[in-house]
Amino acid sequence: MKALTVTASIVLSVLVVGIAWLFFFPGPDAGEPVVTLAVTPPPTPRLAPAPAEPQESGSGIDLPPGFGIEGPSSAGPQLPDAPPALPQSAPGPAEVPQQQAAVPPAPQGPLPQTDFQQTAAMPAPPAPVAPLPQPPQSETASITLVSVPVPELVEESQYGPLPKVAPDGRRPLEVYARPSRYAAKALQGEAPRIAVLITGMGLSDSDTAEAIKGLPAPVSVAYGAYGRNLQDWVTKARAAGHEVLLQIPLEPVGYPQTDPGPHTLLTTLPPEENMKRLQWLMSRFTGYVGVTNLMGAKFEATQDALLPVLEELKARGLLFVDDGSVQQSTAGQIASTLGLDYAVANIQIDAVQSPGDIAKALTRLEALAKERGAAIGVASAKPATVKQLATWAGQLERRGIVLVPVSAAVRSQRQS
Repeated sequence: MKALTVTASIVLSVLVVGIAWLFFFPGPDAGEPVVTLAVTPPPTPRLAPAPAEPQESGSGIDLPPGFGIEGPSSAGPQLPDAPPALPQSAPGPAEVPQQQAAVPPAPQGPLPQTDFQQTAAMPAPPAPVAPLPQPPQSETASITLVSVPVPELVEESQYGPLPKVAPDGRRPLEVYARPSRYAAKALQGEAPRIAVLITGMGLSDSDTAEAIKGLPAPVSVAYGAYGRNLQDWVTKARAAGHEVLLQIPLEPVGYPQTDPGPHTLLTTLPPEENMKRLQWLMSRFTGYVGVTNLMGAKFEATQDALLPVLEELKARGLLFVDDGSVQQSTAGQIASTLGLDYAVANIQIDAVQSPGDIAKALTRLEALAKERGAAIGVASAKPATVKQLATWAGQLERRGIVLVPVSAAVRSQRQS
């Protein structure tokens, strides 16, 4: 019995010692505690990600021993061009700002030049310039004038469109004129030339329509600034082949008892105020080659008042036709100094309103044309005058005289 007790004590001691040994000295096969963490992969950078090195494990992430990854298993390596998966908290495609859009890897070497870069580097081609109509073989032949306004000849102002010289040097005088083969200096032996200017257009619709329809196309017409539907009437006149001038009111002797209108240029006004009035008058319509006066005996005789006006006409590429009613005009002297295209009318055709006096005036006009090579006559748009002029103009060619537009006569006289 004593031996059994000793044996049991020995076995128990061995077990206790063994358990203690295992507790303090575990064997190499003992399992290590494993800590499992849920790790969410960070968002992949959007700009040119570097290709991942091939991994044997599906996670592709090196972790310390004893760490595992709990998450969606990869079905295999992603294609190089496939967009990376976004985390659940990332915005959807519609919410991604434009600057965060995926950018392809930057190419090596110099960037190729795209079509857009080539187009941006090339200067814009200049706008095509409409060619001017060629002079007709016959001065009375039908011709299509340039459509107005020509944008390059228009300056927008507080009053409306104003004429100006185009950047390439074209002037309204040349672009809006009716072309003529007789714009050069008249040579000896050539046919005499007569130009007729009809004033007072646009004041009466019926008179204006009759003048446009009844007169030959080389006859030039001048519209006042106070008429109705002026631009429409100018368009109709040019469609019929007539070139157009603007008639501006100038201070007469006896003003204001004799008053040509509320925007009359006056000798008592400073040049700045007269310039405002002039620009208002010039803005009433477009498409005219120049200006002629309405009255103006006092204004044209005052050089200090007239000079700024003619300078403005010169700067804007216009001509000036003096209607011949001012005896003491300084316009010729100023125009010569400025180099302005200028002419004075030789005859006022219907100064006296009677058929006989009009016929005598036309006879004198023909004589002056034969003597000087060219002459200019001015008449009103009154129906009786227009009718008599139309009959007379139809007989000129038989008498060896050429009817030309006013712009041609002005340029011809200046060269003479």
